[in-house]
Amino acid sequence: RTILVSALNAQYKNLKASSKTKKNIELLANDETFTVTTGHQLNLLTGPLYFLYKIISTINLSEQLKKEFAEKNFVPIYWMASEDHDFKEINYFNFNGEKIQWEKDCKGCVGRLDTEGLDNVLENFSKKLPKTDHANYVLELFKKGYLEHRNLTEATRYIANELFAEYGLVIIDGDDHKLKKQFTPYVKDELLNQTSYQTVTSTISKLEENYKIQVNPREINLFYLTDDLRERIIYDNGTYQVSNTDISWSKNEIIKHLDEAPERFSPNVLLRPLYQEVVLPNLCYIGGGGELAYWFELKNYFEAVKVPFPILLLRNSVLILSEKETEKLEKLNISPGEIFLKQNDLINKKIKESSQLEIDFSKQKEFLKEQFKELEKLAEQTDPTFIGAVRAQTKKQLNGLDTLEKRLLKAEKRKHDDLTHRIKKLQDELFPNQSLEERQRNFSEYYLKYGDELIRTLKESLDPLKGEFTILTF
Repeated sequence: RTILVSALNAQYKNLKASSKTKKNIELLANDETFTVTTGHQLNLLTGPLYFLYKIISTINLSEQLKKEFAEKNFVPIYWMASEDHDFKEINYFNFNGEKIQWEKDCKGCVGRLDTEGLDNVLENFSKKLPKTDHANYVLELFKKGYLEHRNLTEATRYIANELFAEYGLVIIDGDDHKLKKQFTPYVKDELLNQTSYQTVTSTISKLEENYKIQVNPREINLFYLTDDLRERIIYDNGTYQVSNTDISWSKNEIIKHLDEAPERFSPNVLLRPLYQEVVLPNLCYIGGGGELAYWFELKNYFEAVKVPFPILLLRNSVLILSEKETEKLEKLNISPGEIFLKQNDLINKKIKESSQLEIDFSKQKEFLKEQFKELEKLAEQTDPTFIGAVRAQTKKQLNGLDTLEKRLLKAEKRKHDDLTHRIKKLQDELFPNQSLEERQRNFSEYYLKYGDELIRTLKESLDPLKGEFTILTF
């Protein structure tokens, strides 16, 4: 805990932390303090909207736990994925349906990447914003974040701190010598024994019967990290090698190098959760569905290396509606549950409801099935070879009814062309690219409309333990 507090104080040295965040960092030295953690990539201007939901879920759960267990302390943590190296996943955000993108060559981990070139992105972005106070705030956030900090880690820490410091959020960068030193015994085990490969492979063989496997382990789940390099470590014929380089070590050499420079050894997606749990007194990890799916692969591995496995919690999900959009839904008689139907299914449902004709042939189909069941019984009693013919006829008649129903529906759609258009337009508004808005849009679109009320309302509305999809009207 002392090392954790020392590392965090060093990371916050050049950042104006709130009194609540400072207090939370100091509380981490106390044995009665625990963390609730979420992690996220260093996406440009926070990336997709659900970044906010992850952080707010984490803050709200920490506060709920404090109310329930007043004698303990609970600190919300945002673990920055500063050691990731997939630049193309994070170098853009969407704004009003347009991609705002940062073009740059990137080698090594994204957190160490300098912010050169982001002045051009700011200039491009600023042209798309109105001249309002809310727009000025977003532009200043971008400008101070990216143009006044030397790398992506510092910029992201600044932005997340600006948005959430008042709630005591603590932001941590795992690309840290002191923290990596804590993790050294587990890296050593990975290099010498490949424990993760053995245990996770065994777990996957049991899970894959019922679940889609998110991540397959490698024999060594570590990268070698320098300022312009992040490549896999491979073991072959008694030698450790860094993929796509001439770097190699014997067993004794790599262990010596690990002890001298632990920051050079970077966990991959399977080992990063272990690293997090080793350095934090963590109770719960809050993540999206895909994230939690790969955490499930790790439980036996955690047991094997004797590290407590955290409680896993699915983050909150939100659909934000304007008052105008809510009115449109009411006029179209679309319920909250119906919004999420596939577009064609929703249109068909509403056409059938609006039509004066009975377009649903379900009753007729059931009647036909009953009649043909009687014919099957008759065939069994007379000549069983007729059963195949009866079943073929059943299928033919039901297909015929399906065709009639579709043609009738098509004709009604033409008559109700305006209704179809209105439903399509509204659902496209709410689900850009037929996807949840939280995955497509950036928080800036909503901050322009609602200002500080955006985060305040989300904070008041999201209950991380409810397990519900939240629809919010502003």
